[in-house]
Amino acid sequence: MPRKDHVPLLDALAQLYPDSSRTTLRQMLQNGRVRVNGDTEKDAKRVVEPDEILEVIAKSDQRVLPPGIAILHEDRDVIVILKSQGLLTVATEREREATAQAYLNAYLGSAGEDRVQVVHRLDRDTSGVLVFAKNFFARERLKEQFMIHSVERIYVAIIEGAIDPPEGTIESNLFEQRDLKMVSVDAHPDAKHAVTHYRTIATKGAYPILSMLEVTLETGRKNQIRAHLAEAGHPVAGDKMYGAKTNPLGRLGLHAKLLGFDHPTSGKRLVFTAALPKSFRDVLR
Repeated sequence: MPRKDHVPLLDALAQLYPDSSRTTLRQMLQNGRVRVNGDTEKDAKRVVEPDEILEVIAKSDQRVLPPGIAILHEDRDVIVILKSQGLLTVATEREREATAQAYLNAYLGSAGEDRVQVVHRLDRDTSGVLVFAKNFFARERLKEQFMIHSVERIYVAIIEGAIDPPEGTIESNLFEQRDLKMVSVDAHPDAKHAVTHYRTIATKGAYPILSMLEVTLETGRKNQIRAHLAEAGHPVAGDKMYGAKTNPLGRLGLHAKLLGFDHPTSGKRLVFTAALPKSFRDVLR
């Protein structure tokens, strides 16, 4: 039975499980078995949007991923996920276990499959679409696409203020300082060329003034969007490192909305999208 759109979560569950009582459905919620976009959701009144991923985890499912990850696509070569904000892509010196890479390794290992191979990354506090390779050949083919900038990457950013012009391109050479912050420089042997395209989707005029941008990456440098928008005078909301003074979403206002690439084996163009987090939808209403 297809799920109707724009309904409270409890009603959406009732559509999926018409033979279950409301009491049983509420127990699913309270027991943490229901996820929306990979995150555990217990609010029965939470409205489910058309493009959001609704999952119910079976009690006996041994291959379940922990909260923070939802699988968008999986085949013998690639696995595409929706990563929540707050989750690292790969291990750091301080954190080695709670990462998307580690979770996926455990998930695949439970079925006797090899470990995933990293192709690209999202910042810890950026949510959205992320692809991993499942073998060396797939990793190399995907990395080639990232290198020649044929991968389609679209983000949604909530920024402070209203950027002028409302649509444009930011281009510079980005250099990583000792404090790990990326800055634009005139010339440096270690700087990397970065190109960011943006267009304004909406602006909220009441204080604090906020805007929602659709951002397309031509290149994919570390912190590229955050650095470019901050240098344009409009840091991403919640991005204290790059000068943001507000945090209306309670998180970094950056979401990887779309990822498109050619499948490493078949060559078929694949495009994956991730629903906007609820806080993004609400902040400009």
